[in-house]
Amino acid sequence: MHHRTVAELMTRDVVRARRDTPFKEIVRLLAENDVTAVPVLDELDRPMGVVSEADMLRKSADQADPSGRTPIPHLEAWERAKAEGASAEELMSAPAVCARPEWSVVEAARLMEVHNVKRLPVVDETDKLQGIVSRGDLLRIFLRRDDAIRDEITRDVLERTLGLAPREVTAEVREGQITVSGSVEHKSLIPIIERLCQSVDGVVSVSAHLTYRTDDARRSPTDT
Repeated sequence: MHHRTVAELMTRDVVRARRDTPFKEIVRLLAENDVTAVPVLDELDRPMGVVSEADMLRKSADQADPSGRTPIPHLEAWERAKAEGASAEELMSAPAVCARPEWSVVEAARLMEVHNVKRLPVVDETDKLQGIVSRGDLLRIFLRRDDAIRDEITRDVLERTLGLAPREVTAEVREGQITVSGSVEHKSLIPIIERLCQSVDGVVSVSAHLTYRTDDARRSPTDT
């Protein structure tokens, strides 16, 4: 099976800032390029951090409301420093949480979840920026056509990996939802089929309607 990598999904032409890029220039970069964040690079093009719209809005939130209707929010010391920042280095969230080009969608998605970030700068072995991958980029694997998913499951999972003939087990795909039907020799093979089908890029869910001829999950006393 071929799993799509971060390199295949990332944006290579990255809008970026330098450590001394001023506040208003960052706002201009975000607006003109229709992005919500930019990585901040050092002199060797290595990501130092990321400046997002949320980082920028702290400056507005820290200002008094002339109408007096909303109180000034309480900010921690580090949040106060960001609110008072005037350059990318002062405003950015650091250090940058980065991915590698060869990573799978699963690896990148898990890192985003752990660090609660919406995008990852992608770096090579020297930590130099190669691209950026967002949540939306990772979700693109779910745009795969149903027939492409079905062909991969039939050819790579059922036939090549598990050695099952098309007359034994078939897969139907509708909107990324897989229905596997047929009969297998051993009951223990059913969860393996489900797991391998679920690992195919673009699969939303797997439903197995499989019968078995031998219940190898039940062991007789002589087997122990």
